Amino acid sequence: MIALSLTEIAAVTGGSVHGLTTSAEAPVVTGAVVTDSREAEPGSLYVARVGERMDGHRFVAAARDNGAVAALTSRPVDDLPCVVVDDVQAGFVAISRAVLDRATDLTVIGITGSSGKTSTKDLLGTVLAASAPTIAPVGSYNSEVGVPLTVTRVTDETRFLVVEMGARGVGHIEYLTRIAPPRIGVVLNVGTAHVGEFGSREAIGRAKAELVTALPRDGVAVLNADDPVVRAMADRTDARVVLVGEAPDATVRAEDVHVASDGRASFRAVTPVGDASLTLRLVGRHHVGNALAVIAVALECGLPLDVVTAAVSGAGVVSRWRMEVTERPDGVTIVNDAYNANPDSMRAALAALEVMGRGRRTWAVLGSMLELGDGSDGDHAEVGAEAQRRGVDELVVVGTTARPMADVAPVPGTRIRWVEDAGEAEALLRSEVAPPDVVLFKSSRDAGLRWLGDRLTTLDNAPQEDPQ
Repeated sequence: MIALSLTEIAAVTGGSVHGLTTSAEAPVVTGAVVTDSREAEPGSLYVARVGERMDGHRFVAAARDNGAVAALTSRPVDDLPCVVVDDVQAGFVAISRAVLDRATDLTVIGITGSSGKTSTKDLLGTVLAASAPTIAPVGSYNSEVGVPLTVTRVTDETRFLVVEMGARGVGHIEYLTRIAPPRIGVVLNVGTAHVGEFGSREAIGRAKAELVTALPRDGVAVLNADDPVVRAMADRTDARVVLVGEAPDATVRAEDVHVASDGRASFRAVTPVGDASLTLRLVGRHHVGNALAVIAVALECGLPLDVVTAAVSGAGVVSRWRMEVTERPDGVTIVNDAYNANPDSMRAALAALEVMGRGRRTWAVLGSMLELGDGSDGDHAEVGAEAQRRGVDELVVVGTTARPMADVAPVPGTRIRWVEDAGEAEALLRSEVAPPDVVLFKSSRDAGLRWLGDRLTTLDNAPQEDPQ
């Protein structure tokens, strides 16, 4: 983080300093800004958020013991010097903006979309870091808490800041763009994730468009030419538009796409500065579109095409449970993509399974997709039907919410079974999976299938507890 003294933090937040005898004693925050006391380190600022179930003020002493030198609080505390503010979230945002405003020669890139945000920001962060100091979010830090946590990691040396921006309602992305105003904005797709909260795909599109609306006139909007809703966002921004995709008019487009038996795609990238052939280490054809967006952004940031394509080709999985492929010693392949799920990402994962499973028995272990609203049962049933269309041999549906996947009309060639929970699924898989099967785990995070996928990467049949 760019160093800020406690008195400077009080000035930017409008708060008051407590716990100091004189201003000369004011500590300087040089370490990470954290909201989890366990993540504090020497020089940290601990942000004591108050949630529905937990009051962060209870953990100020723990943050101190881990090295924090100060806290942001909504009431005075005895364990650390602190800045007391009326609204901790507003104060947190003010601090992140103060850090960003002190950064020099910094390009901010915002990424949104219904699916693929995390994989794309991971890929972009890897590519840009090959050229200059780059900050990208940890995991899926894409919320009103995650974005400030990412921004406050910026230092004087940082040249590129990649910000993943999620939304659960209209106005959410606009709020995030005020925390981290982007010069380049990327919209990957508009699907049906969170349609239960937004009401329609069109409403989701309006929310995602808040990113490109926030771009300055000299900014760049990187839009998916293959998604009509995203393409139409070109009319909602004053920034220059760069289309990416497989459409003939895409500025950066993929030609001659081929997916090998290991699920990895190769293609020729056609760009305004030349063409290049590359093969991705990431599994799944859907990563072609993500890679094109990354190439477009990197070129806009001034990186040479050969450097960009080499970095894109060499990048692997960064965040956990996103198409993680593990080859077990006995020849079984485990594909763990169970951090998040919506109808679009389910289809993408099943398409990858179809390719990887040619000549092998395939298992799709599928759990619930959350926040789909009134259409949830129909969306789940459609995924069950898609699994059969993709030739899945064994469809194992886990949990009550996901049950409509198992209630579809059976098609010869696919055996469908429903189980109540991950424990029952594990028992079934331990007894029946055999080399050289390919097993896909896919669900929303709260279904817990990511932990089951982790357990199945080993040959140890001993029961294990899910991490908390």
